[in-house]
Amino acid sequence: MRQRTQGRALDLALDPGKPRYSMEAALEAEGLVKRYGARTAVQDLSFRVPKGSIYGVLGPNGAGKSSTLRMLVGVLRPTAGRITVLGGAADRETMKRVGYLPEERGLYRGMSARAAIAYLARLKGTPAGKAFKRADQLLADHGLGSVRRKKVKTLSKGMAQKVQVLGAIAHEPDLIIFDEPFSGLDPVNQRVLEDTIRAEAAAGRTVVFSTHVMEHAERLCDRILLIAQGRAAFEGTVRDALALAPAIAVVETDGEYDMAPVLQPLGFKWVEELGEHGNRRWRVTLENGHGSRQLLQACVEAGAPLSLFEPARASLHEAFVALVGDKVAVSAAE
Repeated sequence: MRQRTQGRALDLALDPGKPRYSMEAALEAEGLVKRYGARTAVQDLSFRVPKGSIYGVLGPNGAGKSSTLRMLVGVLRPTAGRITVLGGAADRETMKRVGYLPEERGLYRGMSARAAIAYLARLKGTPAGKAFKRADQLLADHGLGSVRRKKVKTLSKGMAQKVQVLGAIAHEPDLIIFDEPFSGLDPVNQRVLEDTIRAEAAAGRTVVFSTHVMEHAERLCDRILLIAQGRAAFEGTVRDALALAPAIAVVETDGEYDMAPVLQPLGFKWVEELGEHGNRRWRVTLENGHGSRQLLQACVEAGAPLSLFEPARASLHEAFVALVGDKVAVSAAE
């Protein structure tokens, strides 16, 4: 059996370091409200996106993420509240410096991939020659050079989505806003998109994206806004959000041994994960007086054939549940 100390778990935590982004705001929202008739989709949201940062707007489907992003780019008018984009009003000139990928994908299907990207860049004021040169370079850099002259309607769904992502950044905007950019992409292309987001931030641009898959935010974001039922549940760094989650222990048992009869009577919460080498693995929440010592004692007293017992870093999903409660998290997801 391998047993590790809590100190080892803390070593796995994110190193805060010094922020690589500016404290100047690229985007500010104050008291945002959006109502659709009698339904309130967004209620009193306030947040500040530092210039040069990667900022995640997170929450389950239906939490109000898309409504929030549409207000930021002027697609929707807020019922109440104030928005400042790149230091000024979100007018037509300012929005030329913003790249936007909407949740509802849409390209002219009869255009070639390079023409579609160049067209989106030209809408933002890029001269035609530069727009086509930029389109060719982006397609080549992202492994799509061979399809640059193919019509959008002949591309796979994933390829077409990558083309639209490239169209959103072709004019080299100062602020990039992606609404659920990872939706519909396979794991390989999700990693490619993560690399693209990192590269844009490294070039000094500010990237805001929404997602309901919190693992992307854990890997990418400097700061996050967690939304539940249209309201802010948390705003701050990923590290600070994870600090609000309960401690976690990972237990692995040999063979088909079932830990549920051991955990349930003692009030532990758990989820079963995919184990290794034919073993079963359990991710156990340590809270309400149920600590690692009590868990280990219960395992020993039950004669559980342990192959692993170690602390683990909490996930953003676990932090979200800790912030809003099980019932709210479940009802929001539904």
